[in-house]
Amino acid sequence: MTTLVLTVVGDDRQGLVAAVADVVDAHGGNWENSQLAELSGAFAGIIEVSVAADRVDELRAALAGLDGLLTVTTHPGDPSVTAEKAGADRRFAFRVLGNDHPGIVREVSATLSAHGLSIERMTTETRDAAMAGGRLFEATITAKVPAFVDVDAVQSAIERLAAEIQVDVTLGE
Repeated sequence: MTTLVLTVVGDDRQGLVAAVADVVDAHGGNWENSQLAELSGAFAGIIEVSVAADRVDELRAALAGLDGLLTVTTHPGDPSVTAEKAGADRRFAFRVLGNDHPGIVREVSATLSAHGLSIERMTTETRDAAMAGGRLFEATITAKVPAFVDVDAVQSAIERLAAEIQVDVTLGE
């Protein structure tokens, strides 16, 4: 089996996920993992599928046929990344919460990168602050920590950054 990573983007409407799933299924593919979201009226997602090697081109062509409904881009998956290899890395998970202002994602991601971490999963949201007014920013982040990285140093750096940019950080979320 060959792994493909699909990125999908289009105007949000009913049936988009079903349209992609139908094409994948019709070409013998298996929907493995995905992250899908609607943001400001747009639908976007990333989907990992597996398909027999001799059907990859056929599946790609069929997915291109969704143009007009969705823009689908296919990328080859990396066969060297297996669940066992991915499991060898440690994880550093935390939540950020504070008044929204420009630069929060830039500062947090730069700090993680400077310590050798790679963001594995990140969700962000802004919303109205219930009592105080204004907007709140919230992020949940999981990063891969290579074996050579000192997790305590990363934790200290994130805590220092939180004080500098005036957000709360909760570790282990």
